[in-house]
Amino acid sequence: MAAREYFGTDGIRGRSNTFPITAECSLRIGMAVGRHFRRDNSNQHRVVIGKDTRLSSYMIENALTAGLTAVGMNVHLLGPTPTPAVGLLTKSMRADLGVMISASHNQFEDNGIKFFGPDGYKLSAEQEKLVEKSIDADAKLVSPSEIGSVTRIDGGLGRYVEFAKTTFPKSLRLNRLRIVLDCANGAAYRAAPDLFWELGAEVVPVAVSPNGTNINLQCGATDTRQAARRIHETRSDIGICLDGDADRVVLIDENGKTACGDQILALLAGRLQSKAQLKHNTVVATVMSNFAFEQHLQSMGIALQRTNVGDRCVVTEMLRGDFSLGGEQSGHVIMTEHSTTGDGLITALQVLAILVEEGKSASEVLNVFTPMPQVLKNVQFVGPRSPLENPDVRQVIDGYEAELSRCGRVFARKSGTEPVIRVMVEGPDVEGITRIVDDICKTISSSCT
Repeated sequence: MAAREYFGTDGIRGRSNTFPITAECSLRIGMAVGRHFRRDNSNQHRVVIGKDTRLSSYMIENALTAGLTAVGMNVHLLGPTPTPAVGLLTKSMRADLGVMISASHNQFEDNGIKFFGPDGYKLSAEQEKLVEKSIDADAKLVSPSEIGSVTRIDGGLGRYVEFAKTTFPKSLRLNRLRIVLDCANGAAYRAAPDLFWELGAEVVPVAVSPNGTNINLQCGATDTRQAARRIHETRSDIGICLDGDADRVVLIDENGKTACGDQILALLAGRLQSKAQLKHNTVVATVMSNFAFEQHLQSMGIALQRTNVGDRCVVTEMLRGDFSLGGEQSGHVIMTEHSTTGDGLITALQVLAILVEEGKSASEVLNVFTPMPQVLKNVQFVGPRSPLENPDVRQVIDGYEAELSRCGRVFARKSGTEPVIRVMVEGPDVEGITRIVDDICKTISSSCT
């Protein structure tokens, strides 16, 4: 039987109850990754598993647990937990492996499985390939006396909240701030309100009642309209919008204006630079980050190192170059001093610290630079072959790249988590780049018929 591909750009992801996000596949994945990380024949091997609030997360958790224990791994269940908490607890609990069950910003029908090594960082592509080779192989099960145990860890969220609080200056409090906090009905629906309340903020909660099917539904980092309305209704100072697993954040100022990851990175880069804490005076971001963001950093004498899309690509480059700050336009922000992956809560705390220290409003702090007009659209496609391989599509894209070579950018890529092509165009004129995006999207759609 030909080898099947399980891993994508961010772990394993797909539609629930469809390959590879089925109970059967999850069982085999658990056995494969458990065998990979079981260093010897002792019964001391630990795995911590967190999940978001999707209906299917419980199914996958049970199947993974069965597979892991069948090969002798002891499983510790965290329950609904933010992704960065899994990275933190994997390392602090001296676990051999961490697992997060989540499809991040996707709707509830999708789900995914992300793995963390003993160091708290996501597995490398090379490690994933080694695991993938053994998923469909014959299982090597342990003897009855070696079957792993299963334990529920009740204090994991509390440990994560306490750690997050240590990243906020001890001399500061949030007493005078009213915060609209949108938890996307996701993994942080308990941890996030507790965190900001304990630091003194008045919290206006949004989307904190998960029911298994409402994660990211008209809320969270991918749909900030509800949070913006609540800011206006409650006259709040700032809005914090997390995604389903809380590894990314989008902020909204008191006027309802949204600040994406580029603005947050620019703000934090300036803060770290002023404290001589920006390692090698460099920020790592992806090819999707706005060109005006790069120009702003250059004006401050800060270099921008670009990577392919994906927070793992950003983290890999940060570790390679010993850089301290990186992230994505979508709101993943990684500060290696505090976290091994994107952390929406810790990122928000760093921004709130600036608001309190400088005594400024969110609109004054978050409007760091004026972005170059940028239009991004997604085109769905069916089938294993990417439309970007079509010569007609490539010709249209190449033509527009030449047209904008001196005043903008054209970028088209296949998503690693969804069957869509993402088309992004930057340029000085919104009307002009919208026309270009629409034409490229139309060509892509036509190539799929």
